[in-house]
Amino acid sequence: MRERVLTPEEFRRIGHQLIDRIADYRSSVAERPVMSGNAPGALRAALPKEAPRQPEPFDAIFSDLDELIIPGLSHWQSPKFFGYFPANSELSSVLGDYLSTGLGALGLSWQAGPALTELEEVVVDWMRQLVGLSDGWSGVIQDTASTSTMIALICARERTSDFSLARGGLQASETPLTVYVCAHSHSSVDKGALLAGFGRDNLRLIPFDAASAMRPDALEAAIEADLAAGRKPCAVVATSGTTATTALDPIEEIAAVAKRHGLWLHVDAAMAGSAMILPGMPMDVARRRGRGFPGVQSAQMARRRVRLHALLRPRSPASRPHHEHQPEFPALQRR
Repeated sequence: MRERVLTPEEFRRIGHQLIDRIADYRSSVAERPVMSGNAPGALRAALPKEAPRQPEPFDAIFSDLDELIIPGLSHWQSPKFFGYFPANSELSSVLGDYLSTGLGALGLSWQAGPALTELEEVVVDWMRQLVGLSDGWSGVIQDTASTSTMIALICARERTSDFSLARGGLQASETPLTVYVCAHSHSSVDKGALLAGFGRDNLRLIPFDAASAMRPDALEAAIEADLAAGRKPCAVVATSGTTATTALDPIEEIAAVAKRHGLWLHVDAAMAGSAMILPGMPMDVARRRGRGFPGVQSAQMARRRVRLHALLRPRSPASRPHHEHQPEFPALQRR
């Protein structure tokens, strides 16, 4: 089969049609049922059993979009949608995705994409300033808040195990590492701990109070019980804005417990952390404006309307911006 590649003019024409369709969809989404009326398996039954051997024209693809895909969607952008959380709703973020995909650049390192690396550093620092964290914090953009939690737990694992990945990893450890989370924490915290190799037997669900927030006294008791049993406490994940109830764990009290026992404290603030931008917010975390999260080793926040997930942590004294410590490589140019 001979490959069919769009010409720039075809791309321009079809691209205009695509933008018009997205604009029309957003204009009419409030009139649609929020949830799909499709029965399970309806779309699968309507699609070919085998991959097509010839490319289809975009007119046919747009027809499938109208007749098959959109009727099978839950309409997250509807003003009547109140499930989960608001996400990706700002149309400017759609244009940002379109532009990013069109440029097709990859920010693997500073040299692979100098503008991408430095733009990321600047935008994350803007976010740091907006939420009132001190200039001792820095961070990187992640694809999801779930990834941020997993990376933070891997960092905690390596700090506690004195970088066991350079040796035999957790499999060579005689002492199990334990992680502590509130029973109301997002499911991604449990999954992140499992993917980081801690194991479900070493994950502690800490009881919560009447406001659905983690109880620091119960956290202390769980840590002391593990120490008495010969285990090694590693990390605590607190939450500012749980998905189920928007509960706010008492960060300062949890930080005091974590500091007393030398644990890594990560704050999952993906749901409510960005509310720190608003002056006068009565949130527990908002009182830290201008002085960061005391006693916290890492935190994640999200600006869902523009699809930005950032993982931040206090800088080490020796840390520098990415572009200041790039290795020398031959010019990335085909001759």
